[in-house]
Amino acid sequence: MWCSAAVDIMFLLDGSNSVGKGSFERSKHFAITVCDGLDISPERVRVGAFQFSSTPHLEFPLDSFSTQQEVKARIKRMVFKGGRTETGLALKYLLHRGLPGGRNASVPQILIIVTDGKSQGDVALPSKQLKERGVTVFAVGVRFPRWEELHALASEPREQHVLLAEQVEDATNGLFSTLSSSAICSSTTPDCRVEAHPCERRTLEMVREFAGNAPCWRGSRRTLAVLAAHCPFYSWKRVFLTHPATCYRTTCPGPCDSQPCQNGGTCVPEGLDGYQCLCPLAFGGEANCALKLSLECRVDLLFLLDSSAGTTLDGFLRAKVFVKRFVQAVLSKDSRARVGVATYSRELLVAVPVGEYQDVPDLVRSLDGIPFLGGPTLTGSALRQAAERGFGSATRTGQDRPRRVVVLLTESRSEDEVAGPARHARARELLLLGVGSEAVRAELEEITGSPKHVMVYSDPQDLLNQIPELQGKLCSRQWPGCRTQALDLVFMLDTSASVGPENFAQMQSFVRSCALQFEVNPDVTQVGLVVYGSQVQTAFGLDTKPTRAALLRAISQAPYLGGVGSAGTALLHIYDKVMTVQRGARPGVPKAVVVLTGGRGAEDAAVPAQKLRNNGISVLVVGVGPVLSEGLRRLAGPRDSLIHVAAYADLRYHQDVLIEWLCGEAKRPVNICKPSPCMNEGSCVLQNGSYRCECRDGWEGPHCENRFLRRP
Repeated sequence: MWCSAAVDIMFLLDGSNSVGKGSFERSKHFAITVCDGLDISPERVRVGAFQFSSTPHLEFPLDSFSTQQEVKARIKRMVFKGGRTETGLALKYLLHRGLPGGRNASVPQILIIVTDGKSQGDVALPSKQLKERGVTVFAVGVRFPRWEELHALASEPREQHVLLAEQVEDATNGLFSTLSSSAICSSTTPDCRVEAHPCERRTLEMVREFAGNAPCWRGSRRTLAVLAAHCPFYSWKRVFLTHPATCYRTTCPGPCDSQPCQNGGTCVPEGLDGYQCLCPLAFGGEANCALKLSLECRVDLLFLLDSSAGTTLDGFLRAKVFVKRFVQAVLSKDSRARVGVATYSRELLVAVPVGEYQDVPDLVRSLDGIPFLGGPTLTGSALRQAAERGFGSATRTGQDRPRRVVVLLTESRSEDEVAGPARHARARELLLLGVGSEAVRAELEEITGSPKHVMVYSDPQDLLNQIPELQGKLCSRQWPGCRTQALDLVFMLDTSASVGPENFAQMQSFVRSCALQFEVNPDVTQVGLVVYGSQVQTAFGLDTKPTRAALLRAISQAPYLGGVGSAGTALLHIYDKVMTVQRGARPGVPKAVVVLTGGRGAEDAAVPAQKLRNNGISVLVVGVGPVLSEGLRRLAGPRDSLIHVAAYADLRYHQDVLIEWLCGEAKRPVNICKPSPCMNEGSCVLQNGSYRCECRDGWEGPHCENRFLRRP
């Protein structure tokens, strides 16, 4: 959305103690996000800002800056002041002096108040007088606001002028939706519509609860005696409450509505009709991120398809489509994999012997002629026969023999016993993998011997989505972890006095062990290390250790600092000085930060962690200690990004969970403009699957790295 009209917009940000520094930073983030949709110039949109607490403080008037970049940079530099919440005093200041630097009533005037609504004075009268003078007032709640005060502040209709800064995208959209419906600003395309949708308003309240009766003693005037009685007593507790409300959102049709990008690709609109797919590395180079995989390992692969009446003809055809798509995606001229197909019901039928077809089109055509059998579901018998004759009569053994894998596809429970035949197959060094519906998950886990060897799908499309996972499992012995996935990874270690040098050594050992699971080089995985305690220090940056040997030495040499640590300061250090393109981070590559801490000093870390996540950087917290602090839970954020370890000596038992999480983050779609590769406050713009930098005045170059010198 975009507002390009003659309008004066003043932000009034609550900087009182009841809001707190963290929520003040969220208020600034909301204001900056709103500025992204404003055509700021002296003739069009003018923006100014106040901060209020005990007294109102003018941060900058409406006529101070003439560009969007200047306004956003000034808002970023605003410093939290603290004090009482004198909202009414700030409104009276604007009543008496007007909007500083504004154009008075010649253009629409908008006041955006961001507050928790806990004013220590009257706000109803001054806000009413401002609105009577033609000022449109938006009341934006932050933290756990008092909604009744926000409604008193806001213009009519109230539900369109009351927003929640914590939900920054929805709040920004709601603000612009109200402006466009009031004709102050207009939508970018005529097909956009403002629609109402249900939402929730949340708050914390102190509630008094009856806790029971207890003996008490009261005096009596008549008898001059003390009488015993039972008196009620109460307790107070904070209660999280939500209230249903109506919010407004603008929705616009776009070329990405149909989700054309497959396999986790990110759709980037280009104009009204065009789009570009940003694909994960495994799917790059193909239209709409279609499958483009390969089997790097040497493997003999037998697909075992359930062709019984229990699976039905429909399920059997789905399994055949899966095999066709798989071989088309992963087999090439240089592939060292050989594929065969067998079906079963009462007996096993080897329809395509392993390795019979090297040409993919011939192999796919051969699958068309495989008939549906019907009959009973004898999976156990099929597994035993597959182990005996599914791979022919090859006599090669040991290192000379390829890895042999059976992939069982079924939607029906077996009518015979499967545990014994499965053990027999695994004893013959067959890797068993299972692909099936949720109904047969438990049986597939019994057959394969591990939940990690089972892939479950919910619908036909979800079945095809299992192809990349199957490709990864086939070569997992040769490629532990996710070595082929590009990743920029930073470990952040708590080296404060609360951890101690012995536990720090345990963390170093754990990080070294994790690093062994990745292919460390400038083209695949880069690793950096930050330590914090009495200070924050970059032990080594992302692009400084290009080999695994150099990386392991550097981890061992990381310093123990001691002192009192601040996880929030360390995360901001990573944001500003480590996870940047100028310090070795690569555009378009997934990025992750792993925080290892005992929990102390994490109280200020939630907002910096969210700042990293908003910039496209995943954050995982490994919290060590018998009890998890509330600060660590907030730091971990809303997603499943927390690993709890009872003691530092137990870190090694959680390595697999950490690696699995990192591999999942490495496969997530990325925005190549996050973090921005543009220096000196240049703006990153997505373009044709890549990006370009729009530089501020005085800077030039592909990344705005060169100062532009004007010749006299």
